[in-house]
This record gives sequence, C-alpha cells and structure tokens, in this order.
Amino acid sequence: MKKRNAFLLLLVFTLIGFVPSQAQRVESDSDVIGKWDLTITMEEDQLKNLGIFRHGLMASDGFPGWLEVKLSGFSTLVGYYVGYEGSARPIAEVHYNADEDKYHFTIPPQWMDIDDIYFEFTLKDDKLSGYKVLNGNKLKWTGVRAPSLARKEPPVWGNPVNLLSDNMDRWIIPENNKFKMVDGIMKNIGKGGNLITNQKFNDFKLSIEFRYPEGSNSGIYLRGRHELQIEDSKGRADNVSIGGIYGFIAPSVNAANPPGEWQTYEITLVGRHVTVVLNGIEVISNRPIPGITGGSLDSKEGEPGPIMVQGDHGPVEFRKFVITPSVN
Repeated sequence: MKKRNAFLLLLVFTLIGFVPSQAQRVESDSDVIGKWDLTITMEEDQLKNLGIFRHGLMASDGFPGWLEVKLSGFSTLVGYYVGYEGSARPIAEVHYNADEDKYHFTIPPQWMDIDDIYFEFTLKDDKLSGYKVLNGNKLKWTGVRAPSLARKEPPVWGNPVNLLSDNMDRWIIPENNKFKMVDGIMKNIGKGGNLITNQKFNDFKLSIEFRYPEGSNSGIYLRGRHELQIEDSKGRADNVSIGGIYGFIAPSVNAANPPGEWQTYEITLVGRHVTVVLNGIEVISNRPIPGITGGSLDSKEGEPGPIMVQGDHGPVEFRKFVITPSVN
C-alpha cells in the first residue's frame, strides 16, 4: 500500500510539472509597474447592498481608489491598494496571465466584515480597466497613471486666509453637519458630515490649533485626498497615529499632548512632499505622499483640492485654522 501511495504521489507531481503555470514572468520594465489613480463605479443597488454612503462632494461618477504595482526580485509583481475606506493594504502578488494579457490579485478585508476581494484588470493605451468582486458585487473600475506632482520652482506664498468665521462661510456645510462655532471655536459635537472648504488649493501652508477628548479620532484631508491623522494614539508613532499621513507615513515620534489640551499643527504641502510639525516638533520632514488615502473625495491628484475635516468619527475642536496658499 505504501509503495502504491508513493507511486501515485510521484505521478501527481509529474503531471503537475506539465501543467502550464498562469503566473507568467514579468519583465522589469513592464508598463504596469507604477502608481495608478483609480475610479470605482458603483450602482445604487450595489451601494445599498454594501451599506456604503456617498459622503460630501464625492464624485457621483465613482469612488476613488489607488493602486501601486512594483517588481519584487526578478519577475514577481507585488503592490499596495487603497480603497474608499481604510489604509494602504499590501498585495502579496499581482499575477499576470500572458495568454489572456490580464492581471489579477486578491486581498483580505480590512475594516469591513466581507469576503476576500478579487481584482482583475487589463492595461491598454497606458490605462487600466477591470473589475473587483466585493461580497458578490462586481464593481467596474478604471485607472490612470498618477502624476508626479514635481515642482520646477519653489512656491511663492500668498496671503493667509482664516478659515474660521462665526457663520462658517468658508465651508460647505453638509446636511448632517455637527460642527458649530462657539465663542470663536469650531466644534464637532457628534458624528456627522465632513466639512469641506469652498475653495480649492494647490500648494499651501496650514496652521492649526486643535484639541480632542480622550479616545477621539478625526483627521484633516489635504486637497481632500491625503488624511493627516488626528487621534488619541496612546503614545504610538505608526502610520495610522497622530502626526502621520494615514496608512502611508508614520511620524518620527509621538509628539502629542494629552487629550483635552490644545495642540498645534504646522503643515506644508508642495506637490507630493509634506512636512508636518506637531506641537513644535517636526515629525514628518519633506516626505512624498505616495497616493490618496481612504475616505478621499476623489483620486484626481493632479488637480487642486479643498481642505476636508473629518466629522464622521469623533469630537474635535479648532480655535485656529489658517491656510496660506501658493500663488504659482
């Protein structure tokens, strides 16, 4: 019996050796390698099935996403994916089927109670198109190559603009708004809509004073696409803690004051490069932001964008919110 089992096992391995593998070799200069800004299409019934709410000024023609594909070793493609929620998730392998000229990968869920998510796509004319299967829903998506956002000249700074006023006229107020002005302080008193400036910006400097109670969580979206975390992080210094660009860049140290105390942010964004000073300590020094973060308004990284303050998480207060835009 043992000899027979050994023979059958050897036969299986021999037959497997003759089956052509779907994981094809990929060259180091493959056009799919790079960073891609995605637009994911969802029909209204799919939104209801997945329990997803289209917030703020999120484009009615799709939800934003981001994909990075890079080479690991001689021929293996790996990467990162950002959806409309959560942080950048690693992709163990992006498979290529040369016979069909298609790519596919699978990632596990993050914050949603769903099955693994399957992606399949093609590359044509330097654009991606494909679909993702999310809990039985087949969602179409397209991708364009992300711009470099390199600046040929340093910014010329204009005049500072105070974004706080008694009537909050610098902001687009959502229907489920929970922000209000109290004695010159803009307070978010409960979970509600996100605040979005009615002006869009390219490069800018942002000066903020804020505070939050114990256990709270909020965030500021630079150009509406890159979340700078505000959170009671309990001493952590990782890429989802206070001072970090959510899911991408960790602060060098946790420079936060205790909950309930006023804190300061000094932020400079030029192209993709961001510098963050938290409570007088530089925690991010001129680092490039790879792509959009979860919860972004859109994925159009090459365009100006507003400042968005997260209102759907926890309470937060601002007594200073001044932006100095570039004029070039």
